[in-house]
Amino acid sequence: MAKVRLQDVAEVAGVSMKTVSNVVRNRPIVRPETRERVERVIKDLGYRPNLRGRSLATGRTGMIALAFPDLRVPYFAELAHVVSDVAAERGYRLLIEETGGTVEGERAIASAAEAGIVDGVLFQPARLSGTEIAMHRLDVPMVLLGEGPAPLSVDRVMADNVAGATLVTQHLAALGRRRIGFLGHEERERSSTSDIRLLGYQAGLEASGLALDMSLLISSESVSPLHAANALRAALDAGLQIDGLVCRDDQAAVGALRALADHGISVPDQVAVTGWDDIDMAAFTLPSLTSLRVDTRQLAARALDLLAERIGGFDGLGRHELVDFSLVVRESAPTS
Repeated sequence: MAKVRLQDVAEVAGVSMKTVSNVVRNRPIVRPETRERVERVIKDLGYRPNLRGRSLATGRTGMIALAFPDLRVPYFAELAHVVSDVAAERGYRLLIEETGGTVEGERAIASAAEAGIVDGVLFQPARLSGTEIAMHRLDVPMVLLGEGPAPLSVDRVMADNVAGATLVTQHLAALGRRRIGFLGHEERERSSTSDIRLLGYQAGLEASGLALDMSLLISSESVSPLHAANALRAALDAGLQIDGLVCRDDQAAVGALRALADHGISVPDQVAVTGWDDIDMAAFTLPSLTSLRVDTRQLAARALDLLAERIGGFDGLGRHELVDFSLVVRESAPTS
């Protein structure tokens, strides 16, 4: 009779493998009713936990974790799919974590909460500083994704967000736009992503001979199409005059297209709009969205390369590497 596996228990109990692991480890974070159900399945199936069985035999679990702030964000969901695909090609299974973009959730990842379960972690932080990440004891090899702060001791793979924001701003300026706004950065507790892209926006204005006008910066309550649309509607109602718009991401750009349409403002005739991430829906908005595309497959492959080296014993200083990006020009900001 085949040996009962942890994933068999998870499937029968209707929970994740992580939840079964938390029950086996007697962690208090599992709800009593869930714990009772999992323990009953463990008994019924005759499962004998041995979290380190494979590790003792091979030194590996064959699983890596991928931690994002919020999987409702289309870019993160699409990137997770790419990472899963590349990881599978290399013989890894993927455990996806969602931190909620909270300090507590990110500290749980940085403090190696998955020790004994995964061989390594790919982690995109939103709140933790590089210093705090470095202060945690990294029992599990880790590679950071994205433009957030990274300590000297940890590998990080990202696109150059300053250069990317400079590129999209210069693109709008080259179309003859002179009142170019920026939409979608958070009103409070700006993320490092917003700060870096704002810096690139300013650099793009300067490179194009345009002055920075603080009245053209349109913050929103949070990063979402709804809040970006609401923020732009309010700014337009207050008399904002723009002819170009650099959006923090495609979510903000989708909100911008709706707000502009609601005000009877033609895109791109009156206002040219750019997004960031080139999510799948960007090609199907009306008009279709000009957006900055990061080479996510290159990002995933390089991050997994670095993680494999860490898993294999590499203990040098962190490697901070850049991947390619390009501007996908569509109807919202065409070149002609």
